[in-house]
Amino acid sequence: MKSLPVRHALLAAAIAALLLTGLASSAAAAQEVPDLTQGGAIPERSTHDWNLGATGARGWMYSERLVTDLARQVAITEVAPGSPADGQLAVGDVILGLGSEPFRDDPRSELGRALTAAESRAGRGRLKLLRWRDGKTKTVTLKLPVLGSYSETAPYDCPKSARILEQGCETLAERMAEKGYGPNPIPRCLNALALLASGDKNYLPLLRREALWAADYSADSFQTWYYGYVCIFLAEYVMATGDESVMKGLWRLALDATHGQSRVGSWGHRFAQADGRLAGYGMMNSPGVPLTIGLVLARSAGVRSEEVDLAILRSTDLLRFYAGKGAIPYGDHDPWIETHEDNGKCGMGAVLFHLIEDEPSATFFSSMCVASHGAERDTGHTGNFFNLLWALPGVSLSGPQATGAWMQEFGARYFDLARQWDGTFQHQGPPEERPDSYSGWDATGVYLLSYALPLRRIVLTGKQPSVVPAIDAARAASLIDDGRGWNNRDRDSFYASLDEEELLRRTGSWSPVVRERAAMALARSKAKVVPQLIERLQSKDQNARYGACQTFAHLRGAAAPAVEPLLACLDDGDLWLRVKAADALSRIGEAAMPALPALLEALASAPSDVDPRGMEQRYLCLTLFDRRNGLLRQSLEGVDEKALGTAIRAGLQNQDGRARSAVGSIYESLPFEWIEPLLPAIFEATMEPAPSGIMFADGVRTSGLNLLAKHHIEEGMEACVHYVRYQKQHASEKRTPDVLKILDTYGAHAQRFIPELEEIALYFENDEADFPKTLSRGKAAAVREAIERIRASKSLPTLVSLD
Repeated sequence: MKSLPVRHALLAAAIAALLLTGLASSAAAAQEVPDLTQGGAIPERSTHDWNLGATGARGWMYSERLVTDLARQVAITEVAPGSPADGQLAVGDVILGLGSEPFRDDPRSELGRALTAAESRAGRGRLKLLRWRDGKTKTVTLKLPVLGSYSETAPYDCPKSARILEQGCETLAERMAEKGYGPNPIPRCLNALALLASGDKNYLPLLRREALWAADYSADSFQTWYYGYVCIFLAEYVMATGDESVMKGLWRLALDATHGQSRVGSWGHRFAQADGRLAGYGMMNSPGVPLTIGLVLARSAGVRSEEVDLAILRSTDLLRFYAGKGAIPYGDHDPWIETHEDNGKCGMGAVLFHLIEDEPSATFFSSMCVASHGAERDTGHTGNFFNLLWALPGVSLSGPQATGAWMQEFGARYFDLARQWDGTFQHQGPPEERPDSYSGWDATGVYLLSYALPLRRIVLTGKQPSVVPAIDAARAASLIDDGRGWNNRDRDSFYASLDEEELLRRTGSWSPVVRERAAMALARSKAKVVPQLIERLQSKDQNARYGACQTFAHLRGAAAPAVEPLLACLDDGDLWLRVKAADALSRIGEAAMPALPALLEALASAPSDVDPRGMEQRYLCLTLFDRRNGLLRQSLEGVDEKALGTAIRAGLQNQDGRARSAVGSIYESLPFEWIEPLLPAIFEATMEPAPSGIMFADGVRTSGLNLLAKHHIEEGMEACVHYVRYQKQHASEKRTPDVLKILDTYGAHAQRFIPELEEIALYFENDEADFPKTLSRGKAAAVREAIERIRASKSLPTLVSLD
């Protein structure tokens, strides 16, 4: 997604003022933190600066691998006229600490806490900074408005939160009333939602104007990203105001989104193609979950449609799979267990399942939200905008003790650092050299929605009582603790410091992230824990059983004594335990080969009513055929040909393109007499893309093209030409020449396809949309070169037909 234009003139001027001895390269900066008071320089590519709370100043600080914990200086890059910093700070100053003491920790954290303390009654609005200017150090005092302290359950029962909401809404409304107001549709909808959530009737004229804009909204690209938030705002507006004059627009948006859903219940960057498949990157949950929330709210607002109902059901069935297993991932991928959040999708999931009254799923995702704080919230694909947007809406479903604990741990300092001196907020972005994709986005609505939670004026901010049981302070503290001990620069040292007993305890955690971190630490320590973990496979606690399997997977060959008890788990009634046990067996390797017959039989089984998307089958494809970890990666010795063939046919029909591609990786290992009866299934999987997992769907197709050509299967020519025309666009400029070389191997036989190839070249040159023209022309040139090679060929290899 494209970001809005942002200003960097003042930042560039500030950097120039600090480059006392010339620009340092990015590589040098990664090795040494520059000392700006001793001639050090900001790296040339490092353009990311930060809002410094209500001071009115912005500043640069050193970052590395998404953390700023090595920084000890803040270079001032901008000072707003008339702000508290005006006259005390100037562009080119360097902040070295607080009061008379230098920074001892991450300056973002220390400044955030200092801002919170200064705005309290005890702090009297005084923020003391240790300033360096022109070789001299001095403590300066900035006078900030006194807002009070956050309550223990903030933003609930919290006067400071109420003041921030009131001030922010007033300034936001002034900005929205300005001529030419029209930011990106996502922050525009969030800003309107914030005013709506305030319950202030003075904002109704502005909100009606925004609702009329939303009712008429349409987009030709990235519709999925925008339609979800437009639907959310429009539905909330109708329910809050009773103004049904915009219902026609809400119906249109909801039905367009419904018709744009893929056949498996997902959405991508854009709506699905006519055949129900997604193009481009395929399934993307960051727009897909808000779209589903928008449809649920539209239904509540009065959009009654069986089509909409079915779209909601398909999406929620798809997303519910991740509950209890990890964060909702980027697309049709494994549950995300590297961090407790994946750029806000747990918060989205918590809200979604709360709205449809699925208590277990909503509870799990809300707990994941509470456990995600600190460095985890700075992560996110192309930026962390959505990580902050959906944080407190997801956390709040677990009650005021959860929000209070999360705010005390992280939210208070982060929110106070992000709040500008006029009460609005701009997206801060993660700590990295360059701004993220959402740089410059107005984040005022993002934060004000969190502060509006206590008012419960709209559904998104709690008008509908939470289905998640409220947790007490002890449980909240425990969840917060589960999220500690990780950052992107140092992922391992905290868990490495824990003793064996504590790590074993954590492998039985409710959190799949904690289980994974503990399992990895045990494997690195080479602890002799296999007997204890084997005992856990018999536990009544399912989390303990999952954790044992996760640890065996990391122990690999050292877990060979666990093969027999893991094999027993393949008959368990819990799908996820079966999947985790199979994964552990595949990573153990050769010692786990006795499990092969059972795994092949399980893969051959058709998807069941409780697993209609064939998720278990998907994971078994990877367990058996993955090039790196598959059980069959080394040898086919002793493998039953019939059982393998049945399993391959089943895997080639799985919905997931990655699973199919894993199956395709074994083609090259099979003798022709094993391949021959599988050729019709291989040809079908080569011609027809998987309905899901589009990002990885091409592997099985190119593997099939190579195999068909290797054995001179006549229909392989048709498959090559069909693939060149109908492959997914992403990276097609690289694949097209390779596929045409496969077609070359058919020699003069391919001449019958020259007219079709000429039409494809014309299509690439003149008609291919949503793809860079230079790359389209390159593909056209590759096709024309192939035509000349084929026309000149005299080779006539003997062909074999599938018939």
